[in-house]
Amino acid sequence: MSDDLSGVWDGTYIQPGTGMVTFTATLIETGGALSGHVTEPCSNPHCPIRTHSASISGHRAGSVVSFVKRYEPPGYGFDIVHYDGIMNGEATEIDGRWRLPGTSGSFLMIRSGKRAQAVTTDDRAKQSAR
Repeated sequence: MSDDLSGVWDGTYIQPGTGMVTFTATLIETGGALSGHVTEPCSNPHCPIRTHSASISGHRAGSVVSFVKRYEPPGYGFDIVHYDGIMNGEATEIDGRWRLPGTSGSFLMIRSGKRAQAVTTDDRAKQSAR
């Protein structure tokens, strides 16, 4: 697998007072520049929408990944979040920290295609054992 980050990623982040939040990100990498889109459930009980959308812009230099997530529209406690992480050697995971003024937490993103491939390989092993 190439180290290009383009593709669909399943992610989680830990938010103080809320716990784990899941999200799906679609990343496009061109020459180290990152762009993309994120969807995630609204974790604020007063939020009038069920799903948030956000755009991503950032960059990758080697294994270091940095991007900004901008919620569209901003509000309900959501606006701009900064992410900094490290990509693993197989380009299948990005592990790091997110930050807002006064708070931060961890995040993990796993490339969707890698998980699907692992299930397919596992299924093949089970079928050949029959």
